[in-house]
Amino acid sequence: MKYLIVLALIITYTIALRFINRNINRLGELKGTDQYRIKYIAKTLNIALTLLFFTLLALLLGIHYTQLSVFLSSVFAVIGVAMFAQWSILSNITASLIIFFGFPYRVGDYIKIVEKDEDISGIVDEITLFHVIIRRDGEIITYPNTLILQKAVIKFDDNVDPDKTLPTKAAPSVSGTTPADTISKET
Repeated sequence: MKYLIVLALIITYTIALRFINRNINRLGELKGTDQYRIKYIAKTLNIALTLLFFTLLALLLGIHYTQLSVFLSSVFAVIGVAMFAQWSILSNITASLIIFFGFPYRVGDYIKIVEKDEDISGIVDEITLFHVIIRRDGEIITYPNTLILQKAVIKFDDNVDPDKTLPTKAAPSVSGTTPADTISKET
């Protein structure tokens, strides 16, 4: 019976990997995300699923929960001490996952990050695992993923000139009235 459960777990793991990879690719293509970024997001989720699979497999094969918890806590303690100095790297990877699924800006959008002292604005050139890369006037700005989630970001529409924040495609009407005047006269 134990072998059937292990076989079912392996089959479920394989199906889950395919499901995650297929849906990540579909979502990435739908959002217009770079293939390089899609691959890293899929890899990160595959690693998390693999860790969960091996934990469940160990429990099914007879390793008691207390033995497994002692082993895992020891491993995580060593990893935690080793990675404490690199906490920003881990938070940037986590922020990268959040940006992939919930970031309303895409590559090619003109954005401005509201900063008190600096003007951080330009076209989103790439969203990597650690940074959002913004290009403006020949300059390249790398902005950490964790910070872009903490700041207000303004996305300019395609028909807005970001320097003037006025619509560039909206032409004044011939009669000198605005569209709002026309609507109010019709009602």
